[in-house]
Amino acid sequence: MKYTEDHEWLRIEGDLVVVGITEHASEALGDVVFVELPEVETMVAAGDEVVVIESVKAASDISAPVEGEIVAVNEALADNPGLVNEDPLGEAWFFKLKVDDLSVLDGFMDEDAYKEMIG
Repeated sequence: MKYTEDHEWLRIEGDLVVVGITEHASEALGDVVFVELPEVETMVAAGDEVVVIESVKAASDISAPVEGEIVAVNEALADNPGLVNEDPLGEAWFFKLKVDDLSVLDGFMDEDAYKEMIG
């Protein structure tokens, strides 16, 4: 897995990049009560805000870490936004991106660098 400075995790599945948030981010948000997901087949640029998360503490946005096409979203989060708190590194992924070149992920942190960043 790779990690962003915005506390997102990126997992490669074949030619897709699966995007979610880290346990650290999930804990900081508190109890998640609503998740707004993007539309499938949406083209996004790196930095585009694509997901809105609302918790009892605050609202937060998830940005696309890289350019690509959203090819799947996790519909389970619409019915059960609490999955973000229960299983942030597994079942609570947000969307899957098809990217032209997976080597763009080389610039993101590995787990050790992320742990060092969050202290």
